[in-house]
Amino acid sequence: MSFEFRAAKRESVKLLIGVSGASGSGKTWSAMLLAKGLAGTAKFAVIDTENRRASMYADYFKFDAGDLAAPFSPDCYLEAIQAADKAGYPVIVVDSMSHEWAGDGGCLDMQEKELDRMAGDDWKRREACKMSAWIKPKMSHKAMMSKLLQVNAHVILCFRAESKIEMVRGENGKMEIREKKTLTSIDGWIPICEKNLPFELTASFLLMPDRPGLIRPIKRQEQHTTFFPPDKPLMEECGHLIGQWAAGGAMEKTELKPPKDEFARDVQVICLDCGVEYSDVLAQLKKQGFLSIDTIPLPKREAVLDWIRAKAKKSA
Repeated sequence: MSFEFRAAKRESVKLLIGVSGASGSGKTWSAMLLAKGLAGTAKFAVIDTENRRASMYADYFKFDAGDLAAPFSPDCYLEAIQAADKAGYPVIVVDSMSHEWAGDGGCLDMQEKELDRMAGDDWKRREACKMSAWIKPKMSHKAMMSKLLQVNAHVILCFRAESKIEMVRGENGKMEIREKKTLTSIDGWIPICEKNLPFELTASFLLMPDRPGLIRPIKRQEQHTTFFPPDKPLMEECGHLIGQWAAGGAMEKTELKPPKDEFARDVQVICLDCGVEYSDVLAQLKKQGFLSIDTIPLPKREAVLDWIRAKAKKSA
């Protein structure tokens, strides 16, 4: 067997980008902005596991959607992604990838099913077989990740995130409640996925509900800081710039400037993520004497965002 080496050259790099966040954090909106920047004038594909929620964004982005229903096994996700890749889409958005881990038929369910097969209702045996029952689900997940690296499109994976706490013993010897700390957590928020998955991606970010769209990196290599600067929102321009870099373009220092109507963008993002009609919010604000989003004074803006979130909870 002969083996040849060639001079290393950055060209035709395919990107795997993770965007995580709770409801109202802007993860879907941000993922679609990235996809639009990467795809340029072409349509991108969205694999929708959220009962056609992707269609809520159809007025803002040019994409084709495909519905993925349970079982949410790694094999089913891979089949859907490969179908989109075969169709020739330059960018594929998966929303949400969390079902592959914690959804109906996902890895957690696969492990439970395997445990039932191995031990049945024998709880002593179930305890002994817990680790062995993970072999098949984790092998399936690893096979999916390995084949994702062979996809010709750029892939953006959206993950739900949840806030977690833990009991730890403090310096005084007493038990304390603290935000849970893991390799992927930020301020207690943790992406719902296999624990190593965010680090297998090109870049991975966590978005917070109190600052929709703003970057909190889980994994961001030094050469990507130019495209994803700290405390700046994920924008279409981010996708455009990293797409040029992935294609072999020269790295240029570019100052990314967020849109001037940043608060209006935040309101739109939260409305879309929470399922609240943007027109209803505008009508209510006009009743309060505000002619437009931009006329709301800074001290009252956070209260407006909280009101939208509360409205979404009441209608849920």
